[in-house]
Amino acid sequence: MVLESIWFFLWGLLWAVYFMTDGFDLGIGSLLPFLGKTEEDRRAMVNSMGPLWDGNQVWLLSAGGVTFAAFPRVYAVMFSSLYSALMLILFALILRGVAFEFRGKVDSPGWRKLWDTCIFIGSFAPALLFGVAFANIFQGIPIDQKGVYQGTLFTLLNPYGLIGGVLFVLLFLVHGALWLAAKTEGELQARAASAAAKIWPVEVVVAVVFLAASFFTTKLYANYLANPLLFAVILLTVAALFGIRVFLAKQAFFKAWFASAITIVGATFYGVIGLFPNMFPSSMNPAWSLTAHNASSTQLTLTIMLVVVVIFVPIVLAYQAWAYNLFKTKVASEDLVY
Repeated sequence: MVLESIWFFLWGLLWAVYFMTDGFDLGIGSLLPFLGKTEEDRRAMVNSMGPLWDGNQVWLLSAGGVTFAAFPRVYAVMFSSLYSALMLILFALILRGVAFEFRGKVDSPGWRKLWDTCIFIGSFAPALLFGVAFANIFQGIPIDQKGVYQGTLFTLLNPYGLIGGVLFVLLFLVHGALWLAAKTEGELQARAASAAAKIWPVEVVVAVVFLAASFFTTKLYANYLANPLLFAVILLTVAALFGIRVFLAKQAFFKAWFASAITIVGATFYGVIGLFPNMFPSSMNPAWSLTAHNASSTQLTLTIMLVVVVIFVPIVLAYQAWAYNLFKTKVASEDLVY
């Protein structure tokens, strides 16, 4: 029981770290057509995430790998139930990666516009679909006793799922705009800061709507009501959310970005804590839900994996910390040449 609970927490942590790190990439890509007024602006936007975006994908692979190895039944049901949505996310992420590599290969405005459009699609679509997918997991997926999904892609596009998708998009837009403001100067920095300031109130409103909808649509609050100390997670997340506005007003852009990072991690754990021990709840019958206890691997597997994680995750964290420190300076004009 203890190992299953530890791995449930690690599963949620990996998703939270992925959303925190790749979230600003997805946000900047989604803002590319709106903030990139000139080719120099668009090049600066791409360069602001260029050295880091592919490393951020490590956490997505890790989250998927942990799901497969620690909770194989969840992996099997998730990738069959959410197959269409996950494949759309996969293709969009591939499109984005290709676009980063190809946009500078030909010195042509039309060529770069094509790949900039691909960057936008490959950023906006995953942000929206990740939110839709996790919101549906929070409220329950229509799976039967055998774990077979009784629905279609359009079943996932329900009001609560769409609210979750919009919330994820807004979280990432603010996250990306703040990163861009911290990494650039001049007019682009001013536009990025202005975009964050304008999107933030909408993010707050949608977050309140999502929290209220979760109370009526899901069972996420059951764990919080059973242990009121857990409400500290929600309070910390709300404090970080309002911290964004405070730091933004002071033009402390990196501090605002860090507050945004805490907001995203807190929002993820709000759902993870509410789910426990469910990982893939059934909306048809709670008894058919997949939990950390009935869908996990053997104790031996979980033990070996835990040893591996204890050894290698700190190495990955150290490398990423080094990479972020190495590229902490603002994007300079000499970085904008092809």
